[in-house]
Amino acid sequence: MSGPDRSALDTERLTLRRPRREDFEEALAMWGDPAVVRYISGKPSTREEMWARLLRYVGHWELMGFGFWVVREKSTGRFVGEVGLANFQRDIEPPLGDAKEAGWVLSPWAHGKGFATEAVRAALRWVEDGFGPERVVCLIHPENAASLHVAHKCGFQQFARGTYKGDPTRMLERIPEPRGS
Repeated sequence: MSGPDRSALDTERLTLRRPRREDFEEALAMWGDPAVVRYISGKPSTREEMWARLLRYVGHWELMGFGFWVVREKSTGRFVGEVGLANFQRDIEPPLGDAKEAGWVLSPWAHGKGFATEAVRAALRWVEDGFGPERVVCLIHPENAASLHVAHKCGFQQFARGTYKGDPTRMLERIPEPRGS
């Protein structure tokens, strides 16, 4: 599949790289934390669910040429979370079509440090560099003020409200300026 280089991304404080099997336990701990999933699913992930998520992430890279990265703090190597892009084929109205969907989830220790904004901006630059300027969407629970703040700082604007799997959601999009304008 054509697309951007799949190598790790570096920001000032973070390294983003494709997920590996050895990331599983740290990711499971994060996704198993009720505070982390409060606005995502409301239910901590089981080992089985986390394993399916890891396989889905790897599958995105293989089939789509993009996906989620594991984010680590450069200075310590500590697991920060996961940030990336996907096409989950969600059954939602209005439909997202083929737009890449940005997502981010961080371990509780990493909240409030600007890591999400830094990593999401790096992921968006990566997409634009490899795929060109295109619409990117995200879904955020309306009560998730921190994620809404990150989305707005990264250029996302609300285009619809709806429900997904019975929960309210805000649908946001980021439409970059065409190159050369």
